[in-house]
Amino acid sequence: MAGPSRDLLGTDVFDEAVRSTCDVASHCKRYAVSVGYWKDPYIEYFVGHPKERKAPEISRGYYARVQGVGRLLKAFLEKTKCNCQIINLGAGMDTLFWKLKDENLLPLKYFEVDFPSIVSRKIHYIKSKPPLSKPIMESHSGETVLIDTHSLDTSRYAIVGGDLRDLPKLEEQLKKCHMDPNLPTLLMTECVLIYMTTEHSGGLIKWVATTFRSAMFINYEQVNMLDRFGQIMIENLQSKQCELVGADACRSLETQKERFLQHGWETVNGLDMLKVYQSLPPDETKIACKSQFGAVVKVLA
Repeated sequence: MAGPSRDLLGTDVFDEAVRSTCDVASHCKRYAVSVGYWKDPYIEYFVGHPKERKAPEISRGYYARVQGVGRLLKAFLEKTKCNCQIINLGAGMDTLFWKLKDENLLPLKYFEVDFPSIVSRKIHYIKSKPPLSKPIMESHSGETVLIDTHSLDTSRYAIVGGDLRDLPKLEEQLKKCHMDPNLPTLLMTECVLIYMTTEHSGGLIKWVATTFRSAMFINYEQVNMLDRFGQIMIENLQSKQCELVGADACRSLETQKERFLQHGWETVNGLDMLKVYQSLPPDETKIACKSQFGAVVKVLA
């Protein structure tokens, strides 16, 4: 496996390359929604109409990702009867808060964390677009809303600009927004830890295990990074000065599970996305969508 360029780690160039992955994921989701893979009435307020078509394989992958993570999250909400908190680490332009509110499934508080520049952009969208700001204010029960360039805090929703590598400061920021370590807590990362060194990601995983009285951690991430496809991914991102510095933990599903066990977690389960896809209800996977040729394509189970 190609080694990371240590000269880039922690630099603005490296962080900017990681930040750019937010836009890539957002545009892929926006396209998949636009051709009917799933419904998301809020993503259009964060991402413009896609100018380029995406391969059906990409859209199916995002469909499985959204559905798989969503089912785990809703199972957690049902088990806790929503008496819990959710912390979405590296949330980007995610719209989950708004969708959960529509389904009357909001936790006691929903937190998002990302780079300050991404958070600043998201706050701008929220402030300037009533379909985003109105649901936040409807769920707010306090007298004041705390907002600045890199943070927004209401009684049910908070977003903070922070660095997952700086855990003392991150914890301080979240506690300032009334994070409660005693509440059942779901933490989420989607293609986030792979951009952190194993030392930093291990520290984050351990922090979660030791900070919260009862916690669940959903990590959606690459595996099998030693195969040819994984090497091509690494080389492609390296050409854009974006290093997958955490790829060693992504060599297999077993190495993914092992790092959680090594950092304080008692039980770890994992599935590859093919199994996740095959576990989805057949009626939902047979989604008709328009392909780039104008034909009708079925997402096959």
